[in-house]
This record gives sequence, structure tokens and C-alpha cells, in this order.
Amino acid sequence: MPIHILQPQVAAQIAAGEVIERPASVVKELIENSIDAGATDIRVEVREGGRSLIRVQDDGRGIPAAEAPLAFQRHATSKIDTLDDLDRLRTLGFRGEALASIAAVAGVTLVTRWHDEQVGVMLRMMDGREAAREPRGGPAGTVLTVENLFASMPARLKFLKQPATEAGLIQQIVTRYALAYPERRFSLVNDGRQAFQSTGSGKLYDVLVRVHGLETARQMLPVGDVGAEPRADDAPTGIRVTGYAGVPGLHRSNRSYITLFVNHRWFQDSTLTYAVVQAYHTLLPTGRFPVAVIFIEVDPAEVDVNVHPTKAEVRFSNGNAVFGAVQRAVRETLTAHAPVPRFGAEPAPGAWAGAEDWAARREALLGAGRRDYRQYPLKPELGDALVPGGPDDMPAKVPLLRVVGQMGATYIVAEGPDGLYLIDQHAAHERILYEQLMRQHATQTLAVQALLEPLVLETTTEQQPFIAAAMEALKEWGIAIEPFGAGTYLVRSVPAILAREDPHGALHELADGLAQEANPLEAARESALVTLICKRAAVKGGQPLTMPEMQEMARQLEACESPRTCPHGRPTMIFMSAADLARNFDRT
Repeated sequence: MPIHILQPQVAAQIAAGEVIERPASVVKELIENSIDAGATDIRVEVREGGRSLIRVQDDGRGIPAAEAPLAFQRHATSKIDTLDDLDRLRTLGFRGEALASIAAVAGVTLVTRWHDEQVGVMLRMMDGREAAREPRGGPAGTVLTVENLFASMPARLKFLKQPATEAGLIQQIVTRYALAYPERRFSLVNDGRQAFQSTGSGKLYDVLVRVHGLETARQMLPVGDVGAEPRADDAPTGIRVTGYAGVPGLHRSNRSYITLFVNHRWFQDSTLTYAVVQAYHTLLPTGRFPVAVIFIEVDPAEVDVNVHPTKAEVRFSNGNAVFGAVQRAVRETLTAHAPVPRFGAEPAPGAWAGAEDWAARREALLGAGRRDYRQYPLKPELGDALVPGGPDDMPAKVPLLRVVGQMGATYIVAEGPDGLYLIDQHAAHERILYEQLMRQHATQTLAVQALLEPLVLETTTEQQPFIAAAMEALKEWGIAIEPFGAGTYLVRSVPAILAREDPHGALHELADGLAQEANPLEAARESALVTLICKRAAVKGGQPLTMPEMQEMARQLEACESPRTCPHGRPTMIFMSAADLARNFDRT
């Protein structure tokens, strides 16, 4: 076939395919136009998952009648004039491709009235060309109807999912923009049934309730000062992070419940999604992911939104700083506010049970035996593994606990300010050891026990590549190991917390664990290693503890930065309030 120029209609449809991938793409572009037009009420209606009909109606400024035909020309826009405008972009749209792309693959009817004009205009487009135009009265704003999407492109049409799936993707788009702009009211009607409506109250939490449901929203913790206007001193780095993050007990099987916005623009970024996941490090079970809605505000000159035709990706000029700001903001929220799992009703987000009368009951708890905790010697099982410090120098992350006994040689029973706490002694000790090791490593004070006689560690064929890959990490965490023949290693030192028991058995468990939890990321591999060390060294379920030992463990757990879960993400304690107990005993 000789070289030739494509016909305009063919070229337009090819170009449209980069912007309009499916019905949800149409809805996204039209909603962005409505927002840029200053609309406060945006109504979306779809039929058959958007295949037969998509209609977006808004109360924005509208389009001047004389400019309506121009709006369907490719690269026609009112958002920017020069390339430099991209450096200070404050609108969602800017390319001038949306309406032209939609008109190239569907029938489009535009009814609009500019807010300063008395009469509007109706414009109908077919195959990318104007088919009809006439004056039309109506309120200020725009109604844009898209019919028979991809009817002229059977190849694209056959790749669409079932109508219910496409409708679900459209609802995701609508709810994302409802989250991004809680001061505007969004509604979605699907096949004649109202599927979603936000209040437009301006409160992000109200939209969370509508999007995720009340039960989930009540388990979301505010990140930063949600709803407040940014101040000059809010973020010295020029990066402000706000939003909501779920408590550690609220998790899902995939990352799709992590929603990111930059300057109120929804975007996808695997690196920043990982930053949110990392903020939950050791707080979630393996293979589970958090629920979070995170807003990032930066100078528009520091973010490039002109990366992908669908504007779903962005690029930050200082990606590392944004990563750190997101991870830090979410982590600080979790360590400061996440509640203890409890029986019965869920606690209010961000509040500890009994927090309101903390000060009044503090002295009573201290008087019930807590002042004597430090005078007792500890067994070697706990001993130096428990970090110095006490309730007076710790943040109020766990209420002061009075230990009353042990159940099944596995759970420590304790009384808190407003109810009963059951502490899993193994999980709690894992957390204590984990934070001790991480703190010692950070300050280069890791306690290491040199072995008088090196241990011979024989590894299996499956274990060998993982041990070889982890040798430097093992050494950094106190396990000096060197090759000694095929599949055999000499171990010359171990962390002090492992020297108290069978080091040989502990090292075999570590070898098995490394083989099972191998991760290509060096940081993740080291984290798995430390977690395995703590798991082996922690006291076990079924091990009787003396009262002083249990008291000391409770005190050290209170001093932890993240006391509510073990390094694997399991809860260290559960709570039953006095009200729950009274209700179960029919005392209410």
C-alpha cells in the first residue's frame, strides 16, 4: 500500500481512541468540563452502561452561543493559551480534545446557555460534523448528551464489558470527583435508578459515608487538618497531605481502595500507593491493603499533569519528597489515633475507649499496684528485651493498664480506664522486640552475642539462594554468617535476644522464613528478617508468666510506637468496654 494521508474522519477516530477508551472516559471528560465551568450541581445519567446514552447536566457558566461550534474543534480550549500556562495549571481540562474526541465516536447533542446571555443554543454533531444548530432557551449551564457510543467502531464496541461492569466504572468516576469536590453535589442515575448522590455540604466525611457506607466511614481516621484552608506554615516543604485513612482493622484484598488526588485531580501512581501501604507497615496482615483517600496539595509548577492522554498519571518534580510526606502523614495518623479492636460496637474514629476520663482515673490505676512494677526482677525470657521507659514518658497510645491475671497461659487479662483488655502475650512481645531491634539498629546499639564455638548451619536446596542473597542483611542484624562448603554455613554471632534459647533451631526457622517470604525489595527483605527474629524470640502462647512479668510486658507495650498490632499485623489486644460487659450480663 502506498504512503497516503488518512482521511480526516479516520484520523479523528484514531486520535479519539487515545482519550475515549470506554463510557467512563466520556463521563470523566464531561465532569471535568462541568467543574472547570464552576458548576455546583452536576447530574450524570447513563443507560446500558453508557453505550446507548450518557447525559451530563450542570449549572455552570455555560458556553457562549457563538463559540459552541468551536468547542468541538480539536485543540479548542478556554483553559490555556501558551505552553507556559501548563506550569501553573489550575483547571482539570487543558488539551481541548475531549469534545472533538467524543463527537468522533458518537452522536452528541449540546444544549447550553452562557450565564450572561438571554438565549442559549442547541448543537447536534454527527460523525464529528455539525448536523443541526438552533436557538434554545433554558437555565444557565450545559447539558451534553452522548448517544450510541462507538456505534461506528465495532472493533472498539466489542471490547466493552457488560453494561453492569461499565456502569460500575462510571460510578467510580462520579464518586472520585464527589470526594475531590465535596462542596459540589454530584448525582448518578443508572437506567432510571439513582445510584449515587452526594450532599454538596462541603464535608469530605459526608461523601465518605455516601461512597463507602457508614460502617466503613466510622473506621476512617482524619489525616492532617481535613477541610481547613492551607496556610503558609502548614507544609514547610510546600507539600500538604490531608484526607482519611482506615484503621488497621479495616483492610481489603487489593490496592484499589487507595484513592489519590493531587490538587483535587484524581490520578494513579503505584509509587505513592506504595507509600500509603508502607505507612501501615507491620499493622496489616500479609496480603491485605488499607482503605484510604489521600489529598496532596503542591504548587502547580511542581507537578506535570501532561503525561498521559487520559490525564490519569502525573509526574512530580520532587517525587521523593511527596512520597515521604504521604507516608509520614498517614503513619502519624495511625500511630496517634488508631483504636484497639473491640467486641460489640465499633469505636468512634480517632478515639480511645475511656479517653474522656483518662486524667481522672490515671492516679487510681497507678495506685492499684503500678508503682511497684519496676522493682521486680525479670526472667531471662523477658529480661533485657524489654525497653526501658515508663508510662510517664510515653505518648498516650494505649491506656494505662492494671494486670489482673493470665488466661490459658496465653492471654494477659488487664483492666483499662473503661473496660477489659485481653493481651495476646506472644503478639505483644513480638511488637516490643521489633521496636527494640529497630531502635537499636537506628542508633547502632544492636546487642549482639558472639559465639564461642561457631554454629554449623546446613541449608536445604530451597533455602540456599535466599540465605546467600540475605547474607549482608543477616550480618547487619547481628547474624554473622559465612559459607562453609556446599549448602553449609558457619554462624559466628546472633542477636542477643536469640542467644537465650536454642540458636541453632532459631536459625533454621529464619532460613525457612526467608525462603517463604522472599521479596525483591531489599528493605522488605530486611523487614521480614527482623519480623522473623522477633517471632522466634518472643514468649510463646502456653507459657506461664509471673505477675511481675505480665505487668512489665503491659508497661512496655504501652511505650511502643505502634502497640496495637504485632509486626505481622495481628492485633496484640482486644477490648470490651464496661458498657459491653453490662449489656452481656443484662445489666442495662
